[in-house]
Amino acid sequence: MARSELDYGKLMHRAMQGLIAEVLRKVGRDGLPEDHHFFITFDTRDDGVEMADWLRERYPEEMTIVVQHWFDNLTVTDDHFTITLNFGNQPEPLVIPFDALRTFVDPSVEFGLRFDTQDGDEDDEGDDDEPVDAEFDLDAKDDGDDKPPSGGGEVVSLDRWRK
Repeated sequence: MARSELDYGKLMHRAMQGLIAEVLRKVGRDGLPEDHHFFITFDTRDDGVEMADWLRERYPEEMTIVVQHWFDNLTVTDDHFTITLNFGNQPEPLVIPFDALRTFVDPSVEFGLRFDTQDGDEDDEGDDDEPVDAEFDLDAKDDGDDKPPSGGGEVVSLDRWRK
C-alpha cells in the first residue's frame, strides 16, 4: 500500500499544539480569565525540556504542573513555552516543548487534550510511517477538587478513523 501524503494524525497533533500555544499566548498577555486554570503534563525526558536538576531528579519521566494562582514569565514560541512556577517558595523556570506535552486540561470548562506518542517517536526524524496519536477528552467532569481528572468522559481516538 502506498504511503499517504496526508498524515491526518500528525496534522491534528500539530493543530492541537497550536491551540494550546494560542491559549498560553493569551494567558501570558492578559492573565487567566475567571476560574480558568490548567493542568499540563509533559515528558521530562524530552531533549528540549529545561528544568532544575532537583526537579528532574524528582520527576525523571513525567511531571504535571498547575498554572493557576502564581506563575510568571509565561512566553510562547512556535515550538515551546517558558514559565516560572513556585515550588515550595522557590521560583523555578521551566522550558517545555510542545512535543513533550502529554495532557492539557482546563477543568473550569471541562476541556482536555491527551497526546499519546509511541516509544521512539521523534518529530520529523526516524520512521514517518509511525502514527502520532492525539486524543481529545472534551467531556471530563470537574468534581471541584484541583487534581487532574482521572478517567471519566469519552476519549475520542484518531485511530477510530484510520485504515
